[in-house]
Amino acid sequence: MQFNFDNFIDALTLMGVGIATVFAVLLLIIFLGNLLVSFINKYMPEEEPKQSAAGVPASSAVDPNVVMAINLAIGKLTGGKSKAEKIEKI
Repeated sequence: MQFNFDNFIDALTLMGVGIATVFAVLLLIIFLGNLLVSFINKYMPEEEPKQSAAGVPASSAVDPNVVMAINLAIGKLTGGKSKAEKIEKI
């Protein structure tokens, strides 16, 4: 079997075109994704939670039993060396 230099050049050209195409498509996806995120953040901002009478957002109230269970679990896992400073619903 003899080495054909023309086939080698064709293979390298095809590989280069493929790599460039994949790179261009990935850049396009990144650019369009960032554009979409910017558009959504500008024209459809996230609604602020409604404030209750106590001044605390109504949706962020976490059941005290859940808070206690979380703190007990953290204390057990860390041997009492750590605790949760803030627990809120997301």
